[in-house]
Amino acid sequence: MAKKMISWNVNGLRACVTKGFGEYFREADADVFCLQETKLQEGQIDLPLDGYYQYWNYAEKKGYSGTAVFTREEPVSVAYGIGQEKHDKEGRVITLEYPAYYLVTCYTPNSQNELARLPYRMEWEDAFLAYLKGLEAKKPVVFCGDLNVAHKEIDLKNPKTNRKNAGFTDEERAKFSALLEAGFVDTYRYFYPDKEGIYSWWSYRFSARAKNAGWRIDYFCVSEILKDRLVSADIHTEILGSDHCPVELVIDL
Repeated sequence: MAKKMISWNVNGLRACVTKGFGEYFREADADVFCLQETKLQEGQIDLPLDGYYQYWNYAEKKGYSGTAVFTREEPVSVAYGIGQEKHDKEGRVITLEYPAYYLVTCYTPNSQNELARLPYRMEWEDAFLAYLKGLEAKKPVVFCGDLNVAHKEIDLKNPKTNRKNAGFTDEERAKFSALLEAGFVDTYRYFYPDKEGIYSWWSYRFSARAKNAGWRIDYFCVSEILKDRLVSADIHTEILGSDHCPVELVIDL
């Protein structure tokens, strides 16, 4: 049965709710809705979503990071983080187990200005890939989120000037290549290998969105074995409410 999945970095859910989140949520009518950068703690929002189970992972630091998953189908089990204390304090990962697959949402750490956090990011990448492969040893994996990397030059408006900036360093791009080589498929590029000018994040500075000076850093990836079950992939550039827009996958599961 085809399942529609949406992933969206909302850059603060409380703010996004005042900018049309509820309307988009109802209109999208997805089976699974994954959020990153919720930026809240338990009890700070009341979000009645009839017909959906809600799962939240909060960062220890207030107003920072955080993820959530809303799903119509109750999972077999739910896990928070990747099972390593040093990586699990920022609310970055939620895993839902279903009978035939795992669904993982992830908010990858940003390498930050002057690449202050790049060494940590490299550790995270290795740990997260090992986590995904551990899941995949049991059943196929669908994972999504703000992965904070534009993989190829086609994935951002200004590759030349951003070559050494967070999100487009050679190191980060190589880690994403390694993830694909480890047996995962970037679903948007599976359908649109050469499509240019479609991005999922724009800086709030310099009227970047109006000029479409963006980056594609939000993804749905799947285990290679699920490739033939992919139905469609989309990036909803028309949806406002955050500096990111929602990305979508329809997959026959």
